[in-house]
Amino acid sequence: MTGQRVASSLETARPPMRTSHKLRRHPELLDIEPMLGPLDSASSAEILMTLPTLAGWPPKHPHTGYGRGNAYLRAAEQILAWLQAHPGDGWQARWLASGADDSLGWLDALIAAHRCTPNKARNDLVGAVGFLLLGRVVVPSYGFLRALRAKAVLRRVRSQFRPDLFEQCATAASELATNTRAADDTLNVLSKIVLRTGRDLDQLTAQDLLTYRAWEVEYYGVGKGAVPLAWRVLRPIADLEPPSLHEALRLGQRTTAELIDTYQLRCRPVRDMLVRYFDERRTGMDYGSFRTLVLEVIRNFWSDIETYHPEIDSLHLPHDVAEAWRRRLRVIVTPDGGTRDRKSYYSNLLYVRAIYLDIQEWAHHDPYWAGWAAPNPVRRSDLRGMGKARVRTTSEMHQRVRDRLPHLDAIVDTAEQHRTTSAALLAAAEQTALGEHFTYDGRTYLRTAHQSYLTGRSRGESPPAVLVIDPDGQRIDLSRTEQEAFWAWAVIETLRQTGLRVEELSELTHLALISYRLPDSGEVVPMLQVVPSKSDRERLLLVSPELASVLASIITRLRALNQGAIPLTSRYDEHERVLGPVLPHLFQRRMAWRWEPLSSRSIRKLIRDTLERAGVRTLTGEPLRFTPHDFRRIFATEAANGGLPLHIVARLLGHASVNTTQAYTAVFDDELVRSYQAFLANRRAERPAAEHRVATDAEWREFQQHFQTRKLELGTCGRPYGTPCRHEHACIRCPSLRVDPRARPRLAAIVDNLRDRIQEARLNHWLGEIEGLTTSLTAAAEKLTRLDRASAGSAERVSLGMPLLTNPD
Repeated sequence: MTGQRVASSLETARPPMRTSHKLRRHPELLDIEPMLGPLDSASSAEILMTLPTLAGWPPKHPHTGYGRGNAYLRAAEQILAWLQAHPGDGWQARWLASGADDSLGWLDALIAAHRCTPNKARNDLVGAVGFLLLGRVVVPSYGFLRALRAKAVLRRVRSQFRPDLFEQCATAASELATNTRAADDTLNVLSKIVLRTGRDLDQLTAQDLLTYRAWEVEYYGVGKGAVPLAWRVLRPIADLEPPSLHEALRLGQRTTAELIDTYQLRCRPVRDMLVRYFDERRTGMDYGSFRTLVLEVIRNFWSDIETYHPEIDSLHLPHDVAEAWRRRLRVIVTPDGGTRDRKSYYSNLLYVRAIYLDIQEWAHHDPYWAGWAAPNPVRRSDLRGMGKARVRTTSEMHQRVRDRLPHLDAIVDTAEQHRTTSAALLAAAEQTALGEHFTYDGRTYLRTAHQSYLTGRSRGESPPAVLVIDPDGQRIDLSRTEQEAFWAWAVIETLRQTGLRVEELSELTHLALISYRLPDSGEVVPMLQVVPSKSDRERLLLVSPELASVLASIITRLRALNQGAIPLTSRYDEHERVLGPVLPHLFQRRMAWRWEPLSSRSIRKLIRDTLERAGVRTLTGEPLRFTPHDFRRIFATEAANGGLPLHIVARLLGHASVNTTQAYTAVFDDELVRSYQAFLANRRAERPAAEHRVATDAEWREFQQHFQTRKLELGTCGRPYGTPCRHEHACIRCPSLRVDPRARPRLAAIVDNLRDRIQEARLNHWLGEIEGLTTSLTAAAEKLTRLDRASAGSAERVSLGMPLLTNPD
């Protein structure tokens, strides 16, 4: 195929997209045949004698000697006679051959031949089927049990097969589940599995629960919530591994062959070579980066080559084939047939170029690679535009910060307001009885509950969630709304005040809060220990009073919902595909019966919902998109624009190079640009490349110790390190003043004094004094309002439980 033909086919053919799932579905388990029951080869007479010995069999009438059991026996005899008319060596074979396991339609023929009324005949036949299942004469499928809908059968299972173990599971499910219905569903699932497998609870395996879950996915399209809880309550009895169903279903770290085979390459020799090559590269990379490398190369290089040039069976690509591939790589074809530039174009070229260079180098030491050495399809000249692309990417990043920074205050205020409103509305609803109306903020709501609770089908003592109907007729789950509002506020506040990556935020634990004693003054300051995420650079962040308030709110909430202790949970690393150790994570919430750390996807959704609520838009009128990393860039920009040296900012962000930090900072003030460039020129004249290095221990200690020189009458000065005082020490006017709550009486006295002085100036016509005093009064009154609002949000002092760290290095 020529390069011209390849270019013309760009819009009509693309490499096949791989299909992948984050959780295993295990469809192969559905083909496993169940174990035959003990009465599979018994005669009809033996079966009829066994049925009355089963749990739940109706007793005989004390006077007549008859009872419902006689009707069940007659119905069971009729069913067995009907099954004997079908081929098979045993009752299970006849059951399957008759189609009885597929539906309940076969009962209609037996009802017509029954001597009783149709309703009584159906009840007798369904009851007889239940006892035939309980005696394991036949083994039903999960589909048949769902069609039968006989909960009485499942209750008899719990009485027939190890009732002591079922009682233990019932107790555990009641303690974990948020309502009685969830606990009942869990017991029903376990009863079905016992009925299907014929094994007691302590004999069940992980495969048994995975098989039931595979049937759920096959029938409903998704797995239901009862199986995870069933796994949890059964684990102490059956010793299931791994600890949870989610862990058993996760794909985890896949082998190199599994990653490559998701694209189903046709050329087997090339496929085997790529597996061997990437196995060599894997040892020096973390799994997240390795997985990205493999999938990028296979999808955008060799899978693309096989799609357009299926005759190619080696790495030696003709010139026109390589040129056509590079042309296709430049663009991404959208689902609607359009195209857009590929931002990762040069990184993909580097990936492919590295493969060919590695093979050429390895061929000198290993004869296997000599057969695969070939001319490189990515020439050095193909990478000439890479520098411009990096500059363009940095410019786009800076413009992204400039577009979003002006909206930061609106987003923060929206998150705070939504959190406060949701909490107040929930508190008002909780004080209102079910079915009663209440008014909040001029709107009237009706307190309600789930339908199962209102009709009495749920035996829980209290409704699982606080629901209301608003004036527009919409039903709102206030419990969920308040939870999401709180975590949206906590996420946004923490991200903007720390500059953490989203992975680092979700990894924060209570153990990360430590206390550090300044060596000179002996003052103890709180610090946040950030574990390595993208790099291996562990770092410490000084905790500001605002951040301490946020963390205290999180800790208070978690303790209140978990009997005074922070829950211990394991976080699943979405990049490394491994389950972390059990730790007291800060960003976690209760989902149904279990606690789960916030995932990156959940964090992004919380931010997206806040943006929609704030209604912020771009200059073109389109909705503004915010990612967690945008807060990190804004944090770096504000720190650098505030005068903080870049090598200190780099250490706060955990960057290995200050050049990376420079790409994060978008400068707004031209004068600041010129001043900072002059500052760099002077420093480099004294010490070459002084700003392009790692901060020394002395500089870091100086950065930490400067906080003790900012103690003021009303609190502390929040000016960044190394910046001059722009208000000539008129602290009452300065926005950097952080008022200590204990100084409120003093601040109130200052406000009263300023008002008296303004009144005096007006009486004496001191017009010059009035303007200055009014400016000071406005600033002081605003600080007093903020102080009262912050005090209202944290009425009680919270112990963060921080260990004392003497030397952070």
